[in-house]
Amino acid sequence: MIVLRGDRGSATAEFAVVVPAVVLVVALTIGGLAAAGRQVRLEQGVAQAARLAARGEPSARVAEIVAAVAGGTVDGVTTDGDLVCVTASAPTHLPLPLPDLRARSCALSGGR
Repeated sequence: MIVLRGDRGSATAEFAVVVPAVVLVVALTIGGLAAAGRQVRLEQGVAQAARLAARGEPSARVAEIVAAVAGGTVDGVTTDGDLVCVTASAPTHLPLPLPDLRARSCALSGGR
């Protein structure tokens, strides 16, 4: 049986090269899923905040809902005809230079 000494340890070297790339891909995937989940929570919080604002709740309560549901802040509450619209943003909490997540939702004024 002939054993080549030149290939010894090549599997370890290849593993050492591949592992950081795999870890990076897994970390980015998890971060992307976390950001998508936060976006969904932000949209749900803004929808609830718009319903509260349309019923005439104080702006502090509207902001409290967005902060509680998604950890975001209300950027504005506007009236557009019969609609009351709430716009909010939340940070992604990823160690990347990404813009904040944003969501906008409207509800019929007066709770009708």
